[in-house]
Amino acid sequence: MSSEEVSFDLIHPQPLFIVISGTSGVGKDSVIRGLKQRDLPLHVVITATTRAPRAGEVDGKDYFFFTPDEFKTRQAEGWFAEHAVVYSDLKGIPRHQIEEALASGKDVVARVDVQGARTLRKQYPQAVLIFIVPGSFDEWYQRLTRRGTESADDLRLRVAKAREEVKQIGLFDYVVVNPDGQIEKAVDDVVSIIKTEHMAVKHRRIL
Repeated sequence: MSSEEVSFDLIHPQPLFIVISGTSGVGKDSVIRGLKQRDLPLHVVITATTRAPRAGEVDGKDYFFFTPDEFKTRQAEGWFAEHAVVYSDLKGIPRHQIEEALASGKDVVARVDVQGARTLRKQYPQAVLIFIVPGSFDEWYQRLTRRGTESADDLRLRVAKAREEVKQIGLFDYVVVNPDGQIEKAVDDVVSIIKTEHMAVKHRRIL
């Protein structure tokens, strides 16, 4: 290359850490499943939890299902980048899954509740935080009742917590609406965010 030429090979995009969050029942898991079906170079972090598996969930694929003692042992070993008590269950994001995937050049996607998103923002300031919301309160409440996994007291607790979590929307970079029957549109919106973020200068490294 002559001294008069300009090299545009100096700007290299960095892998993204995408955090999918939102209150219980907004469809975070559905969005994650949709992303897995897209032809994207990303790694979806498997969350650890002490709650019982729901119908169709597979250990090591959908979640790592630990007993409370197993979870606390991993916690003491520093296994989690983020962990919290969520509706009486323990949940955590394995640190090695984030760091190994980012080091390999893949985008990383993790699903967490709102307090988990706040913790991950502190540890990974460049993370892209996406808040999933339902089409309406009625849709959201019907989703919770259709699951059949919550008692009346549990439902009241989730409504109260959702009211507080929505107030923290300013923590997030994007909001994606996930109305009933439109999961593909919601996944499309998340994919569009990922593509947009890859074009942002802030996610590029000058060699």
